[in-house]
Amino acid sequence: MGGVSVGVLDHFNIRTRNLAETVRFYADVLGLEKGARPNFAFPGAWMYSEGKPVVHLVDISATAEPQKPDSGVVHHVAFVSRGFDGMKQRLASKGMKFEARQVPGGDLWQIFVHDPNGVMIELNYEAASEQGAAPVEKADDIGRQ
Repeated sequence: MGGVSVGVLDHFNIRTRNLAETVRFYADVLGLEKGARPNFAFPGAWMYSEGKPVVHLVDISATAEPQKPDSGVVHHVAFVSRGFDGMKQRLASKGMKFEARQVPGGDLWQIFVHDPNGVMIELNYEAASEQGAAPVEKADDIGRQ
């Protein structure tokens, strides 16, 4: 397969009947910025992280399209992140329920939080680059029913 690569995740898209609340979550809770978006014929918003539009939101409130009750077959969406302790404090200050854990082996710390549409967001932190106490190591599958 020489030279062939899928590359890295560019963005994910959420079709929501709760655009304002969803924009607030990604901006106020996760710290993304609402930014430029092409002049599409439908309403929505693009949320940026480090200058890249990583979350695309489409407002379906004016349509008959039903809001999916959760993220469907997509279990979660993950970001490579920095500032583990700071994000835990940020989430706690916003009253958000979240789970912090360490992947077995200790190289990766994670935070899991849900957006207003039921989408699970996974934030991954390289343990060697982080300060503070390590979270509890867990080998179970997050979100498994």
